[in-house]
Amino acid sequence: MFKVVILDAEYPSFELEERVLSEIGARLVFAQIGSEEEIIAATRDADAILVDYGPITRKVISALERCRIISVYAIGVDSIDVEAATEKGIIVTNVPDYCIDEVSDHALLLLLASARKLHTIASRVKNGASTWEFTPVRPIHRLRGRTLGVIGFGSIGRAAAKKAQAFGLRVIAYDEYVAADLFSSAGVRQVPLAELLVSADLISVHVPLTDRTRGMIGEHEFSLMKETVIFVNTSRGRVVDQAALRQVIERRRIGGVGLDVLDTEPPLPDDLEWIQSDLVTATPHIAWYSEEALQDLKRKAALAVADALSDRRPASVVNPAVCNRASEP
Repeated sequence: MFKVVILDAEYPSFELEERVLSEIGARLVFAQIGSEEEIIAATRDADAILVDYGPITRKVISALERCRIISVYAIGVDSIDVEAATEKGIIVTNVPDYCIDEVSDHALLLLLASARKLHTIASRVKNGASTWEFTPVRPIHRLRGRTLGVIGFGSIGRAAAKKAQAFGLRVIAYDEYVAADLFSSAGVRQVPLAELLVSADLISVHVPLTDRTRGMIGEHEFSLMKETVIFVNTSRGRVVDQAALRQVIERRRIGGVGLDVLDTEPPLPDDLEWIQSDLVTATPHIAWYSEEALQDLKRKAALAVADALSDRRPASVVNPAVCNRASEP
C-alpha cells in the first residue's frame, strides 16, 4: 500500500483526495507541521507528498527514502527545492490552470477598487459622511483610454489583459518567455519592462516567484512609475521589494495599491500601519479561491500523485528531466 503524506494543507475536507487515491490503494497520512525535522519525520518513508506551503528543502528531500512525487497544491513551486528533487529523481508537479479566472478577476477587482478609491469611499459612507461629498477622494480618473501594464503574460496575465480591455483600457505587457504572437493575437503591445513602468497608468503583476523575479519591483522600478500609478500584485509577495513599496506609500508617491500577497502572511505587526493606509486595498491571499477552483486544485493535485504512483506521466511536471530519464531504455 502506498503512503501519501498530505502536508500543511488546511482544507476542510480531503474526501476528494481519498476518493482519487483509494483507487490505487494509497493510504493518506496528515501532518500539519512546520520545521524541517518534523517534515522529515513525517515524510521519510512516504511514496508521495501532497503539500500546500512546505517548505520542502534540500535537507528534507535528501532524507526521503522512497518518494516518487511531490505534488504541490498551487501554481507556484517556490516552496520546493526543485533542483534537489530532480537530482534525486523525484517528480515535482503543480496545478497551473486551476484558478486563472479567479486570479484575473481578483486583479481587476483590486485595480478597479484602487482606481475608484473604493476603500476610502466605502469607509466614509459607513462612518456617516455624505455620499455626495467627493472632494476628499479627488482626483478619480476615467479608465477608458488609460494604459494598463501587465508584468507577466502567462495564462493569468493574458486573462487579466482581455478583461481589462473590456473596460476600454489599452494594454501593454512585459514577458521575456512568451512568444510574440501571443501578444499580437491578444491585441497587446509587448514592451521592455522599463517602458512599461514609465508608460502605464495602472500596473498588474503576474509573474511566478523565482530567483530571477524575487524583488524585481524595487526602489528603482517604483521611481520610474508615474506618481499617480495604480499598482496591483496578485502573484507572490516577494516579487516586490516590500520596503520600497512601503516607502512610496508612506510618501504618498503612488495613486493606489491593491495587494493580495505580502512578504509575510499574515502580515507582521510592523506592517499593519502602511497596509491600513487609505492608499492600500489588501486581501488575504484569497485571489485563487472559488469553490470550483478549490475542487479543481484538489482533484488535479491528487490525480498527479495517482498517475506517478501508477507509472504514468502526470499532466503538469515542473521538472520533466526526471520523466525523461525514467523513459530512457
